[in-house]
Amino acid sequence: MSRINQTDPELAHRLTRRGMLGVAAGATAAALLGAAASPATASAATAADASTGGRGRPVLPPGRLGIQLYSLRDKVSTLGFAPVFAELEKYGYDEVEFAGYTQGSAGPITLAQLRRLARNHGLNPIGSHVGYYAADPNAYTFAQNLTQVLDDAEALGLKHIGTASGPGRYGNTVDGWKRAAEEFNTYGAAAKARGMKFYQHNHSDEFGFATDNPKVRLYDVLLAETDPRLVYLEMDIFWAYAGQFRFSTRPDGSPAPFEPLDYVLKQPHRYPLFHVKDGVSDPANEFGYRMVDVGDGDIDYQKFISAVTRLRGERLAHHWQTEHDQPTESFTFARRSSAYLHSLREKC
Repeated sequence: MSRINQTDPELAHRLTRRGMLGVAAGATAAALLGAAASPATASAATAADASTGGRGRPVLPPGRLGIQLYSLRDKVSTLGFAPVFAELEKYGYDEVEFAGYTQGSAGPITLAQLRRLARNHGLNPIGSHVGYYAADPNAYTFAQNLTQVLDDAEALGLKHIGTASGPGRYGNTVDGWKRAAEEFNTYGAAAKARGMKFYQHNHSDEFGFATDNPKVRLYDVLLAETDPRLVYLEMDIFWAYAGQFRFSTRPDGSPAPFEPLDYVLKQPHRYPLFHVKDGVSDPANEFGYRMVDVGDGDIDYQKFISAVTRLRGERLAHHWQTEHDQPTESFTFARRSSAYLHSLREKC
């Protein structure tokens, strides 16, 4: 398994994703696991069934399981979207989130073809990650080419269009983040005018503290300064818990505990999308976790997903995208993660 405690892995993740930017609900957990399922996944499913007697409402809402295609970038670049979508259909996925619209050696594809291909495999294109800004005035980013970004999202039929870039364009001061928040409001207004929601996907740095006021958590500035009617959040749950590990103490040593789930429960309408990414607790790692396939780690997804979907009117209001930044084998990751999440049951 690829570790994440390499030299500045979070930055490497962002740069790799940025480079990529140019470029069926009815399936049961048992069917997904099949004879090819690994012992770890099968054990997870067995444990989940044992805890509920094999009964109970599925934790995962129907029609809401997606995958961030960044996790499958190796397959997309060599095989193209069609074989990838065919596999995802077999694994029981309902949705896909894009990290680029080209398919490498498989040849060119138009947005209309890509949209039709996804639909033909029962996959709903739910969102896409695009860069926030770049020095190149022709770059495919919100800051440089907002109209083109929204045109493409509209052509794909996306309901959400967002960025995995942090709001640190103007520095990590309170005023710097307020300035970025105003730009996010602008992008959100433009997206809303086209029937879409603009969103920002976090890493762990967002939960750090302002350089000019170490009592202020930067994520709180983002929430306070963006208009909740225009700017939404995609919580990457793994990175949020990595943020908890890194930033539960202020620079002066005073405690500053927080719980990622509490942010969601306080304002669930602001979190239409989630990245379901797992990690094994490892205090020796600078992020506190080693990334693993969903179900193999220590993040309690039965608790997290249930807490959100049990809120009044919220069961079908959110979309859950599996992701792994560096999977050992990307199809295996996709299959095992889907099987695990489909296996979870709430107690009757």
